[in-house]
Parts: sequence; structure tokens; C-alpha cells
Amino acid sequence: MSDDRLTNQIRRLRFENGEMTQQELADRVGVTRQTIIAIEAGKYAPSLPLAFRIARAFAVPLETVFQYELQEPNNSLDLL
Repeated sequence: MSDDRLTNQIRRLRFENGEMTQQELADRVGVTRQTIIAIEAGKYAPSLPLAFRIARAFAVPLETVFQYELQEPNNSLDLL
């Protein structure tokens, strides 16, 4: 089983954009502050449309906000 990771730069981008609050970002993209908190903390993966709205709120490419790391499984049987 792979252990994929979705990370984000939302906190850094908020502060680089006039110290935008979580509530201000939530209002701009049409979700609750709690949703932004969960995404920023890595506890919730946004839908693709929401991910694009977040990137547009910062006027940056999607890959600047979100990074996806595919972790290959470490299976010792593959070495046999």
C-alpha cells in the first residue's frame, strides 16, 4: 500500500499576501474557515475545483500551493 502525501503552502502564501487571514481566504474561495484550517493542516484534501480557486486567490499556479508526493511502497519481497 502506498503512502501518498498532499502538502500545501497555504500558510506561507497567506502571509506573503498581506497577512491574509484564514477567514479572508475562506470568503474568497467560498468555504468555511474550518475548511481552510483543515486543508492548511493537511487533515483534508480539497476537491480539484477548490484547489484551483485557492491557487487563483493567490494568483499562482496550482503547483505553487499544493505538492503531491507519491511514496512507493517498501516491499522487501520485491528484492527476492
